[in-house]
Amino acid sequence: MTNRSLAESYLEKARARLKILPVLFDAEAHSDVVREAQEIVELALKGMLRMLGVEPPHWHDVGGLLVEYRDRLPAAVAAGVDDLAEVSAWLRKEREFSFYGEIDFIPTERYGDADAQRAMAGAHRLSGTGRSRMSLGPKAVPEAPTDRPGSGRASGACAARRPASARR
Repeated sequence: MTNRSLAESYLEKARARLKILPVLFDAEAHSDVVREAQEIVELALKGMLRMLGVEPPHWHDVGGLLVEYRDRLPAAVAAGVDDLAEVSAWLRKEREFSFYGEIDFIPTERYGDADAQRAMAGAHRLSGTGRSRMSLGPKAVPEAPTDRPGSGRASGACAARRPASARR
């Protein structure tokens, strides 16, 4: 599997997950819309980073990295990258609360139509931007990641989590 095919897989998964948002919204499962939108945005951003040859770190809000690598993005995407990072940061902040809540924060009681609509709009915006990333072309994407933000990752630890058939 190449970096490009993994990036395309992330973006495909993000687009497929968009279909569940209206179902959750219609069921008035607003907190679930927020949580699912966060995962969609995370997949889309990590797919975009991989398309740029950047190995995404193992944390949920990578919007800041997209800002950092803005110069590698197509002009149309780079122009809106601050907005994309803002969407990612807001959804990351809501990630655990929307799913687990807290003793004094019941997700099904605290999230409403406005929260769900904001989350859906952000997810659709990110997914649409992710689709336009195809204009990067094959030369913009190396076969293996060239940049590893943060402290990097221990390849041995990652390999140990993969099924034996995938470690060859």
